[in-house]
Amino acid sequence: MSAPATHTDITPRLNINTDIARRMIVGFIQDQLAKAGVKRAVIGLSGGIDSALSAYLSAEALGAENVMAVRMPYKSSSEDSLNDAESVIQALGLTALTVPITEMADPLIERFPDMSNVRKGNIMARLRMTILYDQSAAWGGLVMGTSNKTEILLGYSTIYGDSGVALQPIGDLYKTQIRQLAAAMNVPQAILDKPPSADLWVGQTDEGELGYTYAEVDQLLYLLVDERYTLDEAVDEGFARPFVEGVWQRVKSNHYKRTMPNVAKLSLRSLGHDFLYLRDFTGR
Repeated sequence: MSAPATHTDITPRLNINTDIARRMIVGFIQDQLAKAGVKRAVIGLSGGIDSALSAYLSAEALGAENVMAVRMPYKSSSEDSLNDAESVIQALGLTALTVPITEMADPLIERFPDMSNVRKGNIMARLRMTILYDQSAAWGGLVMGTSNKTEILLGYSTIYGDSGVALQPIGDLYKTQIRQLAAAMNVPQAILDKPPSADLWVGQTDEGELGYTYAEVDQLLYLLVDERYTLDEAVDEGFARPFVEGVWQRVKSNHYKRTMPNVAKLSLRSLGHDFLYLRDFTGR
C-alpha cells in the first residue's frame, strides 16, 4: 500500500524549529524526573535514530553521568547496530551496560517451532523492557521511551515492550521531525543515514513491514491528526483512498496501545474516566 507521488507536498508543514523543540523536550525531561523525585534515566540504546536522539536529549537534560545506556542484542542483531550504539555512548560519555538476550529468548522461541518473526520480535521487545526496568530499580533511574509520533499513532510497537516506559520525550515528533532534530543535535551521520529498523531479525526494516515510507505516511498523518482533515479531504490532497483509509484504520485499531488499560465504568468516579488528575489528591 503506497501513496501516489502526485499528492500535495506537505513536507514544509512538518518542519520544526529545532532549537525550541530541543529546549521544550529537555525541560520536559527535567520536570518529569523532578516530580518523580529521581535524578537518573535508563534508556535502551539500539543504534537507531530514535534511541540515539532520546539519549542525546536525556544527557543534555540530566548530565551524561546520570544516563545509563543499555544495549540488549539478540544473536541476529546487526553488528553495525552495536557499533552505532557504542558511538553514541562514546560521544556523550554515558554509563553503559550490555545485556545479551539470546539465552533468555531462545528457550521460549524454541518451544514453538512455527513461531512467526512478529512473535519472536514481541518476545525480544518484552525481554528488553524487563531488563530496563530491572536496571531502573538497581540504578535508580526512570526508563526513557524512544518511540516517535508516527510509530505511536500506527501502533508500530509492542505493548508492554518498547511502549512500556516511564515517559516518552520524543513521542510528539513525527519520524520526519526526528530526523531534523537529530541532525541539529549532531547525532552521528551513520545513524542519520541508516534505514529505520527495530533490528529484530536479519533484513528487517520498519518501512518494509509497514508497506510505505515514513516520508509519505508522516505527511498523511499530519493532515489527519494535526490538521484534522477528513478522509475525503486527504484524498482531495492527492493521496490514494486505499492508503488513506488503511492508515486511518490502523490508527483507530491501535488506539488501545496509546492508553492505560481501559477500566469498565461502574461507579461515579472511575479510574481513567473521572479520577484523572493530580489535583484529585487534595481530597476533594
